[in-house]
Amino acid sequence: MSTVRRWIQAAWVAALLAIVLPAHAAEDAHVLVLGRISDDPNEHYDQLKPLLDYVVPRMRDVGITEGRILMARDAQQMASYLRRNRVDWVTETASTAVQLQQRAAARPILLTERNGVSHYHSVFFVRKDSPIRSLRDLPGHTVALQSIASTSAYMVPMTELLEAGLSPEILLAPSDMPAPDRVGYVFARSELNIASWVHKRLLDAGTLSNLDWNDPSRLPDAFRGDFRVIHETHPYPRALELVRSSLDPKVEQRLREVLLQAADDPEARQAMRLFFNTSRFLPLDPASERALDVLRAGVQRVRSEVE
Repeated sequence: MSTVRRWIQAAWVAALLAIVLPAHAAEDAHVLVLGRISDDPNEHYDQLKPLLDYVVPRMRDVGITEGRILMARDAQQMASYLRRNRVDWVTETASTAVQLQQRAAARPILLTERNGVSHYHSVFFVRKDSPIRSLRDLPGHTVALQSIASTSAYMVPMTELLEAGLSPEILLAPSDMPAPDRVGYVFARSELNIASWVHKRLLDAGTLSNLDWNDPSRLPDAFRGDFRVIHETHPYPRALELVRSSLDPKVEQRLREVLLQAADDPEARQAMRLFFNTSRFLPLDPASERALDVLRAGVQRVRSEVE
């Protein structure tokens, strides 16, 4: 089934739910609504539902007896759902999480560790024979990014460029060239494309997360040997669990407790694996809070100066 057809079906479902369901989650206080921004609602539903089914029975003591899932097409729509109390709990990557904080006052409650990793960082790389040695050498050159939805291969790299005093300029194709005093960037759409375009000299530099840099399926070993890292960013949370600002404090506290305990419960193991390969949920520590503050400022700057 095509992505367009899935979204048409999802739109019909959302329209039906808007008619038959209450306008606000708070009006149906026994229901916990889990939200996700998705370009593939069917696949993400199968990833979300098992954990929701695990969580709901463990929240009966705070009045939760039913769970529902609500998908959004982008951060703007999800922010609207949060502001209107249509969604209670959202799982998202770091840059989208801070956008939901800014647009809807969503509140991060936990870090999400995936495949044993709770933090990661972005890497800028070039070919070994490139004259580019640092970010300062990028003006007049081109960089491959992934898409505006990517934390590690868009939002964080763009923040780094702006913090370095550079001026990013979007290009329509890899063959385009930026002004001499600007850093041109092109969306490659996938990690493998980023690596391939730099390796083929279509673009001068690329950005990936350190996890993708070390993943042969995203960056083939045959390519990595021809590359050189010129810059690495500070680490930031890999993913976060957020709740709407008006969620009942008792429900928020119980949700937090259930998720924190899930890693030690054998009954949660399969549900957590399906939930984007989550290994455990962790409290927000001071270093992560500081990283989110930096990312929050960066997201605001990127939105005001670039997007």
